[in-house]
Amino acid sequence: MSFDPRYPQPQAPDPRARATRNRAIAIGLSAAVVAGLVTFGSYLLLENSEANEKSDNASAAQDGKHPGGHGDSHGDATGGAIEGLKSWDAAKLGRNHVAGSVDYPMKPPVGGDHNPSWMNCDGDVYEKALPDVNAVHSLEHGAVWVTYNGEAAEADVAALTERVKKTPFTLMSPYAGQEGAIMLSAWGKQVTVDSADDERVDRFLAQYVQGAQTPEPGAPCTGGLATVPR
Repeated sequence: MSFDPRYPQPQAPDPRARATRNRAIAIGLSAAVVAGLVTFGSYLLLENSEANEKSDNASAAQDGKHPGGHGDSHGDATGGAIEGLKSWDAAKLGRNHVAGSVDYPMKPPVGGDHNPSWMNCDGDVYEKALPDVNAVHSLEHGAVWVTYNGEAAEADVAALTERVKKTPFTLMSPYAGQEGAIMLSAWGKQVTVDSADDERVDRFLAQYVQGAQTPEPGAPCTGGLATVPR
């Protein structure tokens, strides 16, 4: 068989070109696989993050603590509403710093304008009555204020004293002008109890010591006034 020299004859494929092409194809496929894995991994991470966020939100809703201090309507930290609990609209309680006295509508007060200095409330027990304007500032920091009048039994006062001393963000003092023998107050919240072993004492402390009603969460209960101002 003869070949016409006027027409170019087909050449055999170059093995090196074929190898280069195969490597390029392999690299392209690998890059596509890696990109797919990265995309899938990011999708799973996003799904898990959203699931965790929903779970956290559900837990927060279940614990009965909501912004504005209305958690009592959904039960306290130990389950069930606190019998006899009184609540005030936290948004209507003033929070301005004032130098003079303030005429509070409730005794003891549960919020409102107050003195720039707070009473130490790191389990502090005072034997003398406190100025309302300083104690209210402690409530703003998330403290619970335990008060009693002359009708409270000495045994109850002693038991509450020991309880308060062991509980950070609490303070205790006598309060002659209150209606109940023993009362517990937090920002916008107040309850009168029958005795130191009344179960509502534990419930109130569990829910309102640095509870959701706190206007200034994270504020200290030390570094304020350690003695009753004259």
